[in-house]
Amino acid sequence: MRYSHTFMIRTARIMARILLCLCLLGVAKAWAVMIIANPHVSATTLSQNALRAMFAVKLLQWPDSQPVRVFVLPDDNPLHRAFCKEALDVYPYQLRQTWDRLVYSGTGQAPTEVGSEQEMLKRVATTPGALGYARKVKPGDRVRILSGDNPGRINSAE
Repeated sequence: MRYSHTFMIRTARIMARILLCLCLLGVAKAWAVMIIANPHVSATTLSQNALRAMFAVKLLQWPDSQPVRVFVLPDDNPLHRAFCKEALDVYPYQLRQTWDRLVYSGTGQAPTEVGSEQEMLKRVATTPGALGYARKVKPGDRVRILSGDNPGRINSAE
């Protein structure tokens, strides 16, 4: 009797751990970030270095010389935080500091901030050279999904 009770406790603990892992995987997949661009952008992939440089407003042109126009969500938006950590491997405040330096020194402009993911999709779809990010993209959104060189960190085009 004692053996079966101990066995049941161990089994319950193992099952709880498995359930926790599955839940965490679900949360991670729910926050997978897709890098999106205007459909007329010729690029289909971006290295993490190029992506970082574009969002830091250091790389100002696409490979075909079209100007890059970056769109971001507010710093406190959960999707923006996930994007910064997953795709850029930086914290949102680090990106904000970079933009503030550009603006205050007069050497550049911060990306255009949009209020929602839907607005991001609309602005990226209608702005030449636009670059942004989203969690969900529907076929009617008219954006190009870019894949990255670090597929464990960002969603590749599906």
